Amino acid sequence: MQLSLLKCKLHRACVTHAELDYEGSCAIDEDLMRRAGIREYEQLHIYNITNGERFTTYAIRAEAGSKIISINGAAAHKAQPADRVIICCYASMSEQEAAVFKPTLVYCNERNEVTGIGEAIPAQAA
Repeated sequence: MQLSLLKCKLHRACVTHAELDYEGSCAIDEDLMRRAGIREYEQLHIYNITNGERFTTYAIRAEAGSKIISINGAAAHKAQPADRVIICCYASMSEQEAAVFKPTLVYCNERNEVTGIGEAIPAQAA
């Protein structure tokens, strides 16, 4: 059996651009992509914390060090600059692989600076 697990995420990244007339995608600072383990053209699931929108697109590189998170094309209707988003990638793996796999969790502040990196989400308390 193949399972789909969270591979990596950028948590609470801040949208810097929404470019309706750009070819559809999400441009992400190359340094942030590397830290999270996101590959160019990899499918992304984006969850907009600010307005509740959820959508799928793919990653393209933005200049390293630019701190850019640009939502492009039709998806630009779903996010605006200053919105906070969670950008996730998922991977398929066997039950044996899943038993030992740890995702890469990259936490960002409002300037898209990395404030922490983890591999587990604490259990939610009552």
